[in-house]
Amino acid sequence: MSVKNFNIKGLTDEEVVTSKMKYGSNVIKHKRQSVFFDALKKFATDPMIILLFVASFLYFINGKTVDGIFLALAIVLVSSISMYQESRSRNALEKLKRFTQPNCKVVRNGKITEIKSEDLVIDDSLIVEEGTLIMADGTIIHSNDFSVNEAILTGESFPVYKEQSATDNMIFQGTTVATGLAIAMVAAIGGETKLGKIGQGLEAINEEKTPLENQISNFVKKMALVGVFVFLIVWSINYFQTHLLFDSLLKSLTLAMSILPEEIPVAFATFMALGAWRMMQMGIVVKQMKTVETLGSATVICVDKTGTITENKMSLVSLFTLKSLKINAAVDILNSDEKELIQMAMWASEPIPFDPMEVALHDAYAKTFSDDERKHYSMVHEYPLSGKPPMMTHIFKDNNANNRIIAAKGAPEAIINLCGLTEKEKSQIVEAIKMMASEGYRILAVAKSDFKGDNYPKTQQEFSFAFKGLVAFYDPPKENIQQVLQHFYKAGINVKIITGDNVTTTMTIAKQIGFKGFERSITGDELMKLSDEELKKMVQETYIFSRMFPEAKLRIIEALKSNNEIVAMTGDGVNDGPALKASHIGIAMGKKGTEIAKQTASLILIDDDLSKMVDAVAMGRKIYANLKKAIQFIISIHIPIILIVFIPLALGWVYPNIFSPIHIIFLELIMGPTCSIVYENEPIETNAMLQKPRLFTSTFFNWKELSTSIIQGLFITIGVLLVYQVAIHQNFNESITRTMVFSALITANIFLTLMNRSFYYSIITTMKYKNDLVLIIIGLTTIITGLLIYVEPLTKFFEFERLNTSQLYLSVGIGFLSVIWYELIKLYKRKYQNLFSTALAH
Repeated sequence: MSVKNFNIKGLTDEEVVTSKMKYGSNVIKHKRQSVFFDALKKFATDPMIILLFVASFLYFINGKTVDGIFLALAIVLVSSISMYQESRSRNALEKLKRFTQPNCKVVRNGKITEIKSEDLVIDDSLIVEEGTLIMADGTIIHSNDFSVNEAILTGESFPVYKEQSATDNMIFQGTTVATGLAIAMVAAIGGETKLGKIGQGLEAINEEKTPLENQISNFVKKMALVGVFVFLIVWSINYFQTHLLFDSLLKSLTLAMSILPEEIPVAFATFMALGAWRMMQMGIVVKQMKTVETLGSATVICVDKTGTITENKMSLVSLFTLKSLKINAAVDILNSDEKELIQMAMWASEPIPFDPMEVALHDAYAKTFSDDERKHYSMVHEYPLSGKPPMMTHIFKDNNANNRIIAAKGAPEAIINLCGLTEKEKSQIVEAIKMMASEGYRILAVAKSDFKGDNYPKTQQEFSFAFKGLVAFYDPPKENIQQVLQHFYKAGINVKIITGDNVTTTMTIAKQIGFKGFERSITGDELMKLSDEELKKMVQETYIFSRMFPEAKLRIIEALKSNNEIVAMTGDGVNDGPALKASHIGIAMGKKGTEIAKQTASLILIDDDLSKMVDAVAMGRKIYANLKKAIQFIISIHIPIILIVFIPLALGWVYPNIFSPIHIIFLELIMGPTCSIVYENEPIETNAMLQKPRLFTSTFFNWKELSTSIIQGLFITIGVLLVYQVAIHQNFNESITRTMVFSALITANIFLTLMNRSFYYSIITTMKYKNDLVLIIIGLTTIITGLLIYVEPLTKFFEFERLNTSQLYLSVGIGFLSVIWYELIKLYKRKYQNLFSTALAH
C-alpha cells in the first residue's frame, strides 16, 4: 500500500537541506580522549620503551654518548612502528564501526526512501517496523498495532503499546520496535534526543577482552615478571664479578629486553583488526573481535531456509479452495472463490507490505481487481503474528465505517483448527497441503470472520473463522547453495536447517540442493517434549528442524553447545534474537535482517549470501593459523636470544657479554615487522578448508602449540652457540666471535621466517605463496646486516669486525642448518598423511 493512502508526503529534498543546516545531523558527539594522549599513555607504560629509556640513560651516565643516542633513536623507531601498527588497527576498526551504523526508512517526496541514520533530519517522516532500532525521537502520526521496547531508557523489558491518539505517542532513539509499524514525525536528533541527553549512546559500550586476548596479555605479563627476576639474578652475578654498578645494570637490562615478547600483543591486535577489515571488504561485517577467533573452530552451522537457502523472492504460484477441490495455478483464469481467496489474503497482510509473501499478495490483488478498494479502507485493529503454529489477523473498516473486513492468514495447522471444518474437509485440505509442499512450495491458509460488534476478543484464536483456502508461494533455491553446502561438508562443518516452514516443503527444497540428512527431521512441538538428555542425542542425528519457534531454536543451540559443538547460526527476525545471542557465532542477514537481529548477531552477511560464510570460515582459519605462526616465530627466536645472553655469562665463557642492548634492540626491530606484517599478509594454505575444525581449546599457549616453537628455538640456540665455540676454538677475538654469532642468528631468523610459513608444506612450496612482503622484509634484513658487518662506521659502532669468506659461510651455513632440519618433519607429516588417506580409501 502506498504511503499516499495516509496522505504523508514527507519532506522535499530542499526541506531536508534546510532542516540539516538549521538543526544539524543525527549524530551523538561523545567526549573522546585524544588519540595523541592515548598513544602517549601507552608509550609511557610500554615495558620495552621503559627498558630502552633506562639503558639509554645508563649509556649517557657511563659516557657512551653515541650508544645512548642510538638507543634514544631506537625508542623513536620502536614507538613509531608500534604506533603505525595501532593506527592500522584503529583505522580498520573505525571504518568497520562506521559501516555497521544502521540505516532507516523515511518518507520523502511522497516515496519511501532508505537513508543512513546520520542523514535523518528534524520533521522527517520516519518509518519504524517490527525489529527496527529507532534512530531518533519523534511523534507518531500513523500506527498499526505498534509497540516498543524501551528497556534502554526505563529498564523495563516489556513492550509499551503506542498510537497517534494516545497520551504516550512519542518514540525515542535507541529503543526497538516489538510489534507492528508506525510512521513518526522526527522531533529530536543526535545529542538533543532523550538518549543523547543522558549520554547512553551505543558507542559508550565497551567490548570485553576475548579469551585469547586475555591469555596473550597474561602471558606477556608473566614473561615481564620472569624478565624482572632474571634481570636481578644477572645483575647480581655481573656486579659481584666486576663491582661495576652501571655496567652490570646494562648487561642485565640486555637479558631483560631479550625476554620480553612485546611483539605478541601488537601482532594480535593487528591480525584481529585487519582480519575484520578484510572480511568487511568481502561483504562480511564482524561486530565482535571474538568472532574472528571462533570462526575457524565452527563445527555446526544452523541455517534458516527462507532467504538463506532460498532466494527470498516469493511468487504466488498456486491456489486451493474447498469449492473446487483443485490446486490451480495463480496465473490461470480465476473463479470467484479464488478471487476472494486472494482478496482475503491481501487484507490479512500488512497495509504497507515488507515481507516478500505479502508483497506478492498485494501484487496479485492489484492484478486481479481493477477496482482497488485499499484506498477506501484503513486498519483499525491488528493481531500480530503469534501462536504455535503462528498466524495473524487484521481488521479494516471503510472510510464511512459501514463495512468491516476481518481476515487472517498463517500456518495451515493454525487456521484449520479455528474454522469449524468437518473431518472430510480437513482431510481434503491436508491432502492439498501435501501435494503443494511436495513441490517445495511455502503454504499459507487464509480465513475470514464475520464477527459483529466492536469489543474485539483478547486473542485472534477466539474469533469464529470461515476457511477461504490455501495460497502457495515458490521461493527457488539460490543458484550457488549446493556448492556452498559442499564447501561446508569438505571443511568438516555439519549443516542443519532450522525453519518455521512445514517439514514437507523444507525436505523437498533440501533434497533439491543435495542437503545431507534431509530425511531426518523433527518439529518444534516434538522437540519441546524431549528431555535435555534426549535432546542432546537427537540434535546430533537430526538435520531438519521444522515449525520452529524461539524457545525451540534456543533449546537446539544450547543442546549443540552442551555437546561441545562450536555453533554458528543464521537469523533475520526479532524471534531469532535469543538463539543468535546464545550461539558462538550469530549471523544476521544484511538485507532482510531486522535491526534487532543485526544488533544481537556478532557477524552480518551484507548481501544475505551464505557463500560469504564459507569465506568467513576460511578467513577465520587463516587468521588463527597466521597468528599462531607469528607467535610461534616470536617464541622460537626469543629462546636463542635469551640463552645466548645468559649461558656464556652463567657458565663463565671467554666472552660472557656477547650482546649489548644495541644488538638486542636491532634484533627486535627485525622481528617485529616479520611477525606483524609478513605473517598477517600470508595467504590461506591450500589444505586449510579440507581439514576438520580446530579444537576451540581453553588456551592458546598449551604444550601442543608451544612444543614445536621451543624445539626450533633450542636447535637455533645449539647452532648459534656452536658458532660461538668454533670461533673461540679458532682463537678469534671477541668482535669476530660476536659478528659470527650475530650473522648465524640473523640467518636463522631469515630461514625461520620462511620455514614457519607452513608447518606442513615444504619451503619450496611456500615460496610460491603470493606475499611480496616476505621478499621485501628479508631483502632489507640482509642488506642492513651486510652494512653492519662491512661498512666501517657501522661495524665499529656495533663492535663487529669484517668476516672473511670462510667465517661468513660457517655462520650462515650453521644458521641455515639449525632451521632447515624441520623440513624432514614436514616431509614425514605429508607422507604419513598420504599413507593414512590411502588406507582409509581402501
